[in-house]
Amino acid sequence: MSILFYRRPDFVAKVPGPMNLTQCQIYVERTQKHKRAIPPELSFENVIQNRALPPCALQDFMDYLVYVSHDAENLQFWLWLQDYTKRFYAAPKSDQLLSPPWHQLEPQQPMSNDLHNPDRKAPTPAVTEFEVNFDNEIPVSPILSPQFDKQSFISGIASTARTTADSVDDANAGVGLKWQSFTVQPFRAEINRVISHYLAPNSPRELNLSHRNRAAVLHALQHTTHPSALSLVKDMVEGTLRGQSHPNFIRWSICNGNKPRVMFVKWNGYLHVFAGLVLAILLILSHKSRWWRLFAFPLLFVGFDIMIAAYKGLCVIIHTSHCRALRPWEQFSDSASLSSFDAANDDEATLGTSSSDEVYSMSSPYSSRGASKSGGRGRGISMDTFGTSNSYGHEGWVERYRNKPLVRKVFAKQIWIQDETVRLLQDKIVMQSHVWAISVVLPLQALLVALPVYGKI
Repeated sequence: MSILFYRRPDFVAKVPGPMNLTQCQIYVERTQKHKRAIPPELSFENVIQNRALPPCALQDFMDYLVYVSHDAENLQFWLWLQDYTKRFYAAPKSDQLLSPPWHQLEPQQPMSNDLHNPDRKAPTPAVTEFEVNFDNEIPVSPILSPQFDKQSFISGIASTARTTADSVDDANAGVGLKWQSFTVQPFRAEINRVISHYLAPNSPRELNLSHRNRAAVLHALQHTTHPSALSLVKDMVEGTLRGQSHPNFIRWSICNGNKPRVMFVKWNGYLHVFAGLVLAILLILSHKSRWWRLFAFPLLFVGFDIMIAAYKGLCVIIHTSHCRALRPWEQFSDSASLSSFDAANDDEATLGTSSSDEVYSMSSPYSSRGASKSGGRGRGISMDTFGTSNSYGHEGWVERYRNKPLVRKVFAKQIWIQDETVRLLQDKIVMQSHVWAISVVLPLQALLVALPVYGKI
């Protein structure tokens, strides 16, 4: 990667409307452009498998999706599906036979919705380049336990007056599915809960699916609990995560300053450049030797240097110690093992609540890492598959940060950047700003020195 021409990954804007396979494929194709900007150490696989260190760890990725990008449900669903797939294939063969792969099934009767005509083939699971290898021990699902009581389970997990069964029935009815799913299939209760949490309209973590795709997935899940029934959603979610969320997250994580700090540094750069030009003009208008104009060089260089770095989200002063400013939600946390920044260039985390879900949930294998309280939300709660919605407007840190003086926001607490690859990328960007500043200032300074003394033209 050239020092002069290294660029962070380009910001990938969201496309309005529901997810679709065509757009997700475009996202994936765009990832080819990011290969030079994203080192292998910060690849999607390493972030997802929690091999990268803060500010690019899996919890940092989740925090970015919750507080900045506002689409954490994609990662939450995708992590659950990877874990579910592993647990499904670890189940006894007799249980697996009750839920054959969806691409081997045909609808038993024409559906009332024209999307499900008898001639329409069910979606075939797509082969992807990547499968997550979880090293964690496979959790035992209570659904397979002989002592499992379905009625008490459903009543215990209800987060509102409406039960999971009601949500599933309403979701199926909304797409024209009138008959009940097969309750003897393994993991059926868990699949019903996923439907009520991610697939049903107005669910706590509703995926951004079109009516057509939602109907196709619900139709498949009525027939089987095999992971292939969710292949359509998996392809779209993975394409979005790989091609849109991950590049934006890496771009965001490379920055070391929050938005107030970056704006402060930018204006400092403008003021230094302005002061340098004013000094040079005053010296030109005076009868001093033209060599006195060289005193403008330090001001011009410092101004252009910090200004160029600030446009890439970096504060040169913070960078000298390889630190970064704490994010707003981290500044009121009891934990010191935090990471990244406050959406300096691309998005500012808008304020908008969540509380922990005390009932049973299939937690992510990574939910314990870095879990600590952060102004009302436990860091790691967002890793819970069946936690509450991802809104956070009433978390304690929101009001406290809003009332925080601007000076304290600019000079927020800092924390050391643990990931060496991120530090190297920041070094490259800062070195790039030095080179570009010299490239701009030297010709400008030469021009200022070459101008004749005022009155001696």
